[in-house]
Amino acid sequence: MLRQKLYRFLIELTNSRLTSYLLKRLALSKKSKFLIKSFANTYQIDLAEMEKKIEEYTSLHDFFTRRLKPNSRTFESSPNTIISPVDGKIEEFGKINEHSVIHAKNRPYSVIEMLGNDEAANKYINGHFIVIYLSPQNYHRIHCPLNGKVVRQVTLGGKSYPVNNLGLKYGKDPLSKNFRIVSEIQNNNKHYSLIKVGAMFVNSIELLHSSELVEKGEEVGYFSFGSTVVLLFEEGSVELSDLKSKQKVRLGDKIGVWK
Repeated sequence: MLRQKLYRFLIELTNSRLTSYLLKRLALSKKSKFLIKSFANTYQIDLAEMEKKIEEYTSLHDFFTRRLKPNSRTFESSPNTIISPVDGKIEEFGKINEHSVIHAKNRPYSVIEMLGNDEAANKYINGHFIVIYLSPQNYHRIHCPLNGKVVRQVTLGGKSYPVNNLGLKYGKDPLSKNFRIVSEIQNNNKHYSLIKVGAMFVNSIELLHSSELVEKGEEVGYFSFGSTVVLLFEEGSVELSDLKSKQKVRLGDKIGVWK
């Protein structure tokens, strides 16, 4: 497909290690502070919910990975309520088929590739998935959607294709090949996976928790720049809420019930 080939060529051309390195250096530099207000205006970021005043951020990276004011997000305290782990937009959701495949933008993505091996993927056959895309506008810290025990955590992949609409449609399987960190969490003998997927230019995912046990709403890491979260649930473990494609969600919004 010509459009797909052209898209991939342009990404390969611009998404070099040197470009990524230079962009990261700029974002971390104090010289990037002058870009913050323009960035905030361009993406219409809600300054009222930020932990600090905009003038207090020392670099574009510092602003991009900002925290929220305490109690800016609330969620149901019920132990069985599953919350959105991030602010973002639901790109896709649905069933994982018997071949361990999900479909996003009418393209198949292998859960085996996504998780790294057959054994990890087998438990999710006939389960459910949700893909949540975070734009530059969004709060980019990641929180735990449901209490549990971390039983597996691995870092996989080395690509950095975009994870936006075009990236999912034309990229080289970004959900299953991009740099990503997979956290598998157990709750009452059932499992779910929280997959943090890196994006174009800056494959930076910082984990902030070291304990085996995680609590719903707990901050567990953050993304640098664009990114996506994929949630996988075992068959019979979850009843998804009445979700819609392109639906915007905020950290703490109810997205399902753990059975």
